[in-house]
Amino acid sequence: MVFYKFYMTEIRFYHLKTQRLEQALPQILSKALGTGKKIVLRAPDDKQAERLNEHLWTYASDSFLPHGTTKDGFAGQQPIWLTDKDENPNGAGILVLTGGTTSEALGDYDLCCEMLEDHDQDNIAAARARWKEYKEAGHDITYWQQTETGGWDKKA
Repeated sequence: MVFYKFYMTEIRFYHLKTQRLEQALPQILSKALGTGKKIVLRAPDDKQAERLNEHLWTYASDSFLPHGTTKDGFAGQQPIWLTDKDENPNGAGILVLTGGTTSEALGDYDLCCEMLEDHDQDNIAAARARWKEYKEAGHDITYWQQTETGGWDKKA
């Protein structure tokens, strides 16, 4: 007899209260890379993906996050793949969604991190609806709120 274990994607909502996405993202990506899994970071459009690409090259003079976009190529070899498409060309185990993006392929990932910026109330409202959908689908969901010092408190 063969037994199959059914895994649901863990979904974490990160509510940015004190920092912008660009400020918080390097910390989140560094921590995610520390798990040994590759990452897909989905941006709402190619301009935002390129903006984040540039930021990850320049955010600190003493740090480096290995990443690439379609302009760089070698998608399968990139530890962090920045894209505006719902794709997983590097076989990532972690998906980071920004700017209200979603994915039809959540089940392809072990972890999905939804980044919510406090100034984007439309995205926060849409995230509440997604929370309910994810919960009904059986995903393990948590909500993390940024502290005044840039850390994270688990709220739900």
